[in-house]
Amino acid sequence: MKMSLLVRLAALGFLTVGCRQPTNGSVAADKRSEISPHAYSAKGIVRDLKPDGRTVVIEHEAISDYMPAMTMPFKARQPKELAGLRESDAISFRLLVSGDESWVDQIAKTGRAEATQVRSTILASGTLRSAPGRHPLLNYKFTNELGQAVSLSQFNGQALAITFFFTRCPIPEFCPRLSRNFEEAIQKLNASPDAPTNWHFLSVSFDPEFDTPAVLKAYGERYHYDPKHWSFLTGPPEKIAELARQSDVNFGRDGGFFNHNFRTLIIDAAGRLQTIFPVSGNLSDAIVSEMMKATTVTNQ
Repeated sequence: MKMSLLVRLAALGFLTVGCRQPTNGSVAADKRSEISPHAYSAKGIVRDLKPDGRTVVIEHEAISDYMPAMTMPFKARQPKELAGLRESDAISFRLLVSGDESWVDQIAKTGRAEATQVRSTILASGTLRSAPGRHPLLNYKFTNELGQAVSLSQFNGQALAITFFFTRCPIPEFCPRLSRNFEEAIQKLNASPDAPTNWHFLSVSFDPEFDTPAVLKAYGERYHYDPKHWSFLTGPPEKIAELARQSDVNFGRDGGFFNHNFRTLIIDAAGRLQTIFPVSGNLSDAIVSEMMKATTVTNQ
């Protein structure tokens, strides 16, 4: 049974991630070399080891020329990199960042830290309830990257892909990956000779204080966006937060960065929620497939 856009869904498992802006704009995600990854030396404390054997949550110190101190998950390419690690191990490690991924290696134990209660990065959500009738957010005027007023209701009859992000996120697998998904999906839709035209992509920033229309426009241009099919939205923090809650997106400022989960929503042409992707990663083909189906749906 399909549900309206602003129905809040039953909980799905997800990992919340922390993102911060780079301290040196020269290493912003969109400018990194695709060939030679940038390498950064770092120190921190192991706070969790995930069951997949390749993910470690590290409370790390500030990483020079890249990001301030924070607690976040990192991937290792080889499980052996994490062998023998335990929670509360103090470690040194190397963070490598390429144009589309990041990973850690050269992990070495340097001691033990006291076990402390670390702020959880796993946000719990329970069963969510829909608002009765037509939700007023559908008609609320957000602001797009061109400074124009935009409401969700103006896209009646169009399939929508919606995600939430912020422009200063430095980790390529996080917000930049979501934006690349949209860039690649739009390219594939435009290149398909039998593709429909009743579709639009929306990227909503949950950092409205920094992500002004001018900032969003410059960001969109880095991803070769076409305003005919892709808009970047901002607005008052309380309205962005309400839209995020209704879309089952959890985010929160933590010092100079955000903890947030991943959500890419596909809304069919009749305004009903069709699919949620609760992960990042390369989803462009899946988004195209869902959008093709979503454009053909009617109210019948």
